[in-house]
Amino acid sequence: MQRMTEPHKRPHRHPKYKTAYRVKNWRAYDQSLRDRGDITLWISQDAIDAWTPPQTGKRGAQPLYADAAIETALTLRLLFRLPLRQTEGFLPALLTLMDVTLPCPDHTTRSRRHATVAIQRQSAQAPEEALFLMVDRSGLKVCGHGEWHSQKHGEKPHKRWKKWHIGVDAQGRIVASTLTESQEQDPSQVLALLSQVEHRIDRFSGDGIFDHAPVSTAVAHHSPGARVIISPRKDAVLSSQVATAPTQRDAHLWAIESESRWGWKRTSG
Repeated sequence: MQRMTEPHKRPHRHPKYKTAYRVKNWRAYDQSLRDRGDITLWISQDAIDAWTPPQTGKRGAQPLYADAAIETALTLRLLFRLPLRQTEGFLPALLTLMDVTLPCPDHTTRSRRHATVAIQRQSAQAPEEALFLMVDRSGLKVCGHGEWHSQKHGEKPHKRWKKWHIGVDAQGRIVASTLTESQEQDPSQVLALLSQVEHRIDRFSGDGIFDHAPVSTAVAHHSPGARVIISPRKDAVLSSQVATAPTQRDAHLWAIESESRWGWKRTSG
């Protein structure tokens, strides 16, 4: 990609105008678009061995499917946006193509086990080295009796939202998460996210809403010496102790002033 705007005009460009790009490597660009539809699925030997649970030794019917089988079926359902019965037909067809003989749970079993299956968190598989932690949040719409009642009787809809705060590493694994009400501020959940991270943090990154002193203090308390890379607000100013003890935020502001915000984003990573 090549930027069409001149470098000296970038700091003066209005924020509502998006930067135009001119594609030159059309062969690689077309191949990247085709690769988006290339899907490769496989089942590891560990998952095949854990598909059927061991016998409990208790009286009564024994379980037929382990949590790994239920989790696999539910993951495929969410990935391809399939109803329960279509997932029941999709999973056996997939196993047949893989030449794997495994029993497949029916839609009733998946619906019943959905509430009790123990989903293995990926944070347990996080590497032992220092993490590059990135924090963000997303809105979750709460659906239930209120929306059904308003649609049936024509009343004013009542919308309710929750916030899902997550922390991911460089590999895209979710290592920490919290769920709060919509009125909770994002910086207030940084301490709760850091308490779930067991490894040392090398770099901490977030958008401008996390540009607060308590956030940097919490990161420094969790992992002394960690780099805090947070985009400063447009009206940000240098700290009062910049002459004696400049902070990382002061260094970011100096870099933005000297090489523009785009240059700072590129150099800081």
